[in-house]
Amino acid sequence: MRYTTADEAVAHIHSGDYLYWPCVAAAPEHLIEALVRRADRGELRDIRISHFYTEGYADYVLPQYKGVFQLDSFFVGGNVRQATQSGLADYIPCSLSECPHFISRGTLGCDVVMLTVSQPDDRGRVSLGTSVDYMPEAIARARIVIAQVNRHMPFTYGDGVLQLKNSGDDADAAIVLEGREVPLLLVRHDQPLKEAGRAPLSETDIAIGRHAAALIPDGATLQIGIGNIPTAVLSQLGDHKDLGVHSEMFTDDVIPLVEKGVLNGRLKKTDPGKLVAMFLKGNQPLYDFVDHNEQVLMKDVGYTNSPMVIAQNPRVVALNSAIEIDLSGQVCSDSIGSKVFSGSGGQLDFILGATYSNGGVPIIAMPSLTGKGKSKIVPTLTPGAGVVTPRTLTQWVVTEHGAVNLYGKSLRERARLLISIADPSQREQLERAFNNM
Repeated sequence: MRYTTADEAVAHIHSGDYLYWPCVAAAPEHLIEALVRRADRGELRDIRISHFYTEGYADYVLPQYKGVFQLDSFFVGGNVRQATQSGLADYIPCSLSECPHFISRGTLGCDVVMLTVSQPDDRGRVSLGTSVDYMPEAIARARIVIAQVNRHMPFTYGDGVLQLKNSGDDADAAIVLEGREVPLLLVRHDQPLKEAGRAPLSETDIAIGRHAAALIPDGATLQIGIGNIPTAVLSQLGDHKDLGVHSEMFTDDVIPLVEKGVLNGRLKKTDPGKLVAMFLKGNQPLYDFVDHNEQVLMKDVGYTNSPMVIAQNPRVVALNSAIEIDLSGQVCSDSIGSKVFSGSGGQLDFILGATYSNGGVPIIAMPSLTGKGKSKIVPTLTPGAGVVTPRTLTQWVVTEHGAVNLYGKSLRERARLLISIADPSQREQLERAFNNM
């Protein structure tokens, strides 16, 4: 295969193009930096970008690029949060399972896909490695694909394996996908993948983890999220049996449970024996673990997050968090009032999947207080707050003070249960507010 430089590759991007790239460690920063250099030279206008949660370099949302780049993200990370809240970037409200359909149905355009991929193997294949996202659908519709080949990207199996072939035209190669050859430009740039680090667990995290782990039956299929609470939950599952993973993502925390035989996926109905996810967030031990590991199956988000696929598995445990929850059970997870903080992500996808799974356990787990000491259980949501999980679907709610099940409960019963797991300093105030509603 021929290789070109990043600057030469991004010269194939035109003003008015719609661009996509994958999330977290797979975001192709070397290519993105070259794209921004073109903007600095005044060569581009009206470029639209969409992606999931990313970290690190995101200069394309800086004020000087207004009119050049417009980010409409599907999930807002910390690197673009301020720009989104100030109006320099924007957010497309969605459940992540819908993202491939935005492209396939023509709701959103698709001109160029930029990727990070593994080294080609001896069969002419590369892998998307740590993030498949909705990239297969985007690649199939793109005019051209630009890929940063990085020897540090692990080779993972599943929907992210791309077959390459030599090309006789201006492209370096082509991706063979859905009966079509998509022109591909290859840029060689090796750089270590970003690592997530590990924050120490607090007493609150451990207490939440203990209460949530007590709800998980043997033979469960787990959805695992990001943060200390999922870490705390997984740390308490060492004595469980025959657990499986069908998740949006997973982290290093699964490795000890796999090695112990707890996470074996033996009882899953879909992809038995496989750890299924659409992206990974972790550290070098995780990247080493997934590399050429046939137990790991990286799939398109339209599959991992499909409630119909999720529900086929038994005893699905969907573990999600919230910014706040009101006394009727409405869950806000994407905004602080009207200010978008993150996104709906896959919460509703997995809550639905767990709801219709045989023996499923949908869980919202969160500290009872914010970092500023305010109650996360509130009489009514902050004005402008987005409802991600409606009260009709909220079942188990867990804080460090216990776990309650709202399923089949009246509004008054729900309020009583939620107040019982609020911070003790907030309970009297919550009761008074509810009685005055």
